[in-house]
Amino acid sequence: MKKNKKTHSNKPVLIDLFAGAGGLSIGFEQAGFKLVAATDWDHWSCETLRANHRNVFVAEGDINEVDLNDFAGKLSADEVDLIVGGPPCQGFSALGKRLKSDPRNQLWQQYMRFVEYFNPKVFLMENVPELLKSEEYVQIKRAAEKLGYQVREKILFAPDYGVPQKRRRAIILGSRIGEPKFPKPTHLLPGQLTLDNYRCVPWKSVRDVIGDLPLEPDGNNWHVGRNPTEKSLKRYKSVPPGGNRFNLPQDLMPDCWKRKKTGSTDVFGRLEWDKPSLTIRTEFFKPEKGRYLHPEAHRPITIREAARLQTIPDSYVLKGSHLEVAKQIGNAVPCELARNIGEELLKLFSTDSDSIKEKRIYRSTGFERLLAYQQP
Repeated sequence: MKKNKKTHSNKPVLIDLFAGAGGLSIGFEQAGFKLVAATDWDHWSCETLRANHRNVFVAEGDINEVDLNDFAGKLSADEVDLIVGGPPCQGFSALGKRLKSDPRNQLWQQYMRFVEYFNPKVFLMENVPELLKSEEYVQIKRAAEKLGYQVREKILFAPDYGVPQKRRRAIILGSRIGEPKFPKPTHLLPGQLTLDNYRCVPWKSVRDVIGDLPLEPDGNNWHVGRNPTEKSLKRYKSVPPGGNRFNLPQDLMPDCWKRKKTGSTDVFGRLEWDKPSLTIRTEFFKPEKGRYLHPEAHRPITIREAARLQTIPDSYVLKGSHLEVAKQIGNAVPCELARNIGEELLKLFSTDSDSIKEKRIYRSTGFERLLAYQQP
């Protein structure tokens, strides 16, 4: 690669794979990294990335078809210090019934193709917790270790890091500049606060992040929601704080719910002001999909409220229709979780000795070599 590009010597350089709207990128840039490139197949996610990162190369399309030599030639830096990304997880998700044959289960191979080629000092892969119990994770770890990385994995609980949302994510770290470490919790459930963890503060609540927004959506900066039918509005009004579909009177309950007297207590659930929300998914605007009714107003949460529960800054530009933006928000990694991880990883770079700061060599070996890592 030609060495005539602008470098970012004061900040470690980052590539975000399967970036979506950029939740990981937001957090890592807040922590002190510099994003230079991102990939995603979804058009509107890429438009969101372009709107917020004018000087970042965004590769839109199937990652299987990315030519790495061409990709490297479009970067605004000569070196890549960190690769982050979350290969699509539907095939591993408990919600998706863990489909072993799902082709998305193999997208980790494309992630590792980038790691092999760019040879970053550190990489981060995030996914659903179920990934860590899979055969694919055994293969991921084996491939990374053969490339010279120390690999560590952990399931992080987002409320412990300032995210007002009960979301668990598997985080896989690989480093060739020292043992990668995970951040210590910054927030705890109030009853867990002791003299030993006195530096922590209580979990953030729904009230902490959306309490200042108008109860009646004003349409400003994505503070918009659905227009409910008369029957839907009656249903919303029947659910008390912390309640759910079991609070609906018989005349408002769908027949399928009447027949199913057991099941999830989150369906048609109402959030509580002074607790974190449950996981924000892509259809948070549909209370029949989960606990997404506003704590007080008789409506589902708005797009802006969901974005705040994901700790996406109000200033971050979101592109696309309401449905497309909702999908981007639900698929994002909470930015505050990413920032905490980024700040911990930044310590590896700050202690990186001159002996480790070798000249970076991009690898030109083929994908066939990576596939061989699946064999013991």
